[in-house]
Amino acid sequence: MCGVHEFSLARPLIMGIVNVTPDSFSDGGKFLRPDRAILQARQLIGEGADLIDIGGESTRPGAAAVSLQEELDRVMPVLVALARENVPVSVDTQKTEVMQEAIKQGVAMINDVNALQASGAVEICAASTVALCLMHKQGAPRSMQQAPEYQNVVTEVRDFLLIRADVCRTAGIKSERIVIDPGFGFGKTTAHNFVLLRELNVLVQSGYTVLAGFSRKSSLGLITGRTANDRLAASLATALIAMQHGAKIIRVHDVKETVDMMKIWLAAANAHL
Repeated sequence: MCGVHEFSLARPLIMGIVNVTPDSFSDGGKFLRPDRAILQARQLIGEGADLIDIGGESTRPGAAAVSLQEELDRVMPVLVALARENVPVSVDTQKTEVMQEAIKQGVAMINDVNALQASGAVEICAASTVALCLMHKQGAPRSMQQAPEYQNVVTEVRDFLLIRADVCRTAGIKSERIVIDPGFGFGKTTAHNFVLLRELNVLVQSGYTVLAGFSRKSSLGLITGRTANDRLAASLATALIAMQHGAKIIRVHDVKETVDMMKIWLAAANAHL
């Protein structure tokens, strides 16, 4: 259940990213105007995206917070327009007021990097039918990449996400509405990110739908030497690995290429004489 939308998970879903911010690490400023964001979302749907993730506050390392009104002004015109066109929309927000307004305007999913830890967030979402994505992060965006440490990154990420999922279920949210996200790049070194990617099946075994968002992230640049807008091949590689390890939602900037890759992977997996 994803608001008024229902999805089969027989194959991975592709979530297209549209950031309506001036400072997101990859597409900051490109879609700040609502008309440009709406056109981009339509293009991504045409390329095969199953849903669109709209973010009005950058959560890149070093990002500063934005005011409630500014985030609403950025996000709501885009959400309202797309919801009228029956496009499934996810809103990437940590603010309960934005969640509440997004739910009123027909959002399909609330994607919260803070895993609904803000006061009232769980209750607001429990009173709706939207899907919820709970993400793990260590620290706040402004400082999260300053020497993050774990004893066992896979166990700690899994345990945190299962605790947050249990809180949601206790509030009456059905497990099929809950998505968990390891939070690649959110308070994690490159090594942490790739251990989590390699061991993603540990999260899948929890029974919850797993979202993987590694698209264009800095760890890929550290390995390949490529800038953010030149990391397509690396992003496709991580998306494929995530699919192979059981992720059912892949959050990406490059929808067309990811859809093509997935089609080839599915064709190989299902080929027979």
